[in-house]
Amino acid sequence: MSHSLKKPTPTPPPPGNVTDIILESISDGVFTVDHEWRIMSFNRAAEAITGIPREEAIGRHCWEVFRSNMCEDDCALKRTMKEGASLTNSTTYIVNSQKKRIPITVSTALLKDKDGTVLGGVETFRDHSLVEALRKRLDGRFQIGDIVSRSDAMHEILAILPMVAESGSTVLLEGETGTGKELLARAIHNASPRKTKPFVAINCSALPDTLLESELFGYKAGAFTNAVKDKPGYFTATEKGTILLDEIGDTSSAFQVKLLRVLEEQAFVPLGAVDKIKSDVRVIAATNKNLNELVVKGEFRQDLYYRINVVRLKLPPLRERKEDIPLLIDHFIEKMNMLRGKSITGVDAEALQILMCHDYPGNIRELENIVEHAFVLCSSGLIQARHLPGNLVGPQLATRAQDTLTHTLHTTEAIAIMNALKRNNYNRLAAARALGMHKSTLFRKIKRLGLILPETDGRSSSNRQE
Repeated sequence: MSHSLKKPTPTPPPPGNVTDIILESISDGVFTVDHEWRIMSFNRAAEAITGIPREEAIGRHCWEVFRSNMCEDDCALKRTMKEGASLTNSTTYIVNSQKKRIPITVSTALLKDKDGTVLGGVETFRDHSLVEALRKRLDGRFQIGDIVSRSDAMHEILAILPMVAESGSTVLLEGETGTGKELLARAIHNASPRKTKPFVAINCSALPDTLLESELFGYKAGAFTNAVKDKPGYFTATEKGTILLDEIGDTSSAFQVKLLRVLEEQAFVPLGAVDKIKSDVRVIAATNKNLNELVVKGEFRQDLYYRINVVRLKLPPLRERKEDIPLLIDHFIEKMNMLRGKSITGVDAEALQILMCHDYPGNIRELENIVEHAFVLCSSGLIQARHLPGNLVGPQLATRAQDTLTHTLHTTEAIAIMNALKRNNYNRLAAARALGMHKSTLFRKIKRLGLILPETDGRSSSNRQE
């Protein structure tokens, strides 16, 4: 979209006519460009969807305003200008003024005057944020930021996340490595009143005590060798923001005492200093260990444990939420398509079988790395088994894959059905509708999978639906 078309650029028609009034009244965004790809007009809906005033948009190149994934390689308006053919309902996204991604559909046409002279191009676009949200609800998909899930355990966490974020309380996140503790911490920060302030994640296990203390609280000149000038720490740089202390279970007892004092007094003393500095920073702690067990063993201070355990959220490992694997794969493919400029559409049946069979000791991070590995070897279309890491497709897996897949699919299907039944108070008919199947199909599946349900089906006698 960076080239210019060497054609005359007649003056666009004067404003104030009936067409302009109509364009200002419709809910679709409309803009026009000249042959140099500079925006000539920008209607009210375009302002509302993008968050950019027309006076800022007009005169700028269209890709500077929309920052869409199709601007570089697959611009619908570029194809229309080049081929002279109108395009309708192309799906893409734009990034608005708040840096939020907005899903849209696009239609394009040539812009001509009454004599048929091409003045440039015109594009209409429609905000599909509400449609996308409804689709995710119908899919049983719950998403906050980069966290996506169909799992009931994750739904329980994400459902209370807005209240946790608003509270300002210290939060303890527990979960195995790779389960998404930092993503959850960022989601809490981004949903909180502190969202416009900094978020910093510190891996406590990666730093020795002295260095960790100086990084968090800063130091004064002369505090130690080579400390030639004052250096502020993260508690100063993150004022009114959020600090994630990851792997807090690996810290020493001495550091835990200092951290406890900071949390209780909302003040800290830099290394080498005497006076306290007041601090307004929210602390979120995370660990892949069981802190309660460490407290019993005397390896973690009980008083600090109680102080950080105001709100405790435990993230389940991926092997306990395998119904999320296809959803996460789609999420990572969508994300990497944008980053790599590729058009991979999904995974084929054999590759999905292999991915569903794996136990993921590295959890979600491991699955993302596997998809990224596949992106290196797969240029377009479907990811196939040959694109996956070799350790996933070895002979041992091949001999047991079918049995494992059958078991996994049955388990996943059973979990999905039970989740739907629970969400609908065990109303079989409502659950069948939520799953998109006929009630008789649901009854057969319940019987085949051996699911045990309450005797009543969750419907009152006064409100029968059958």
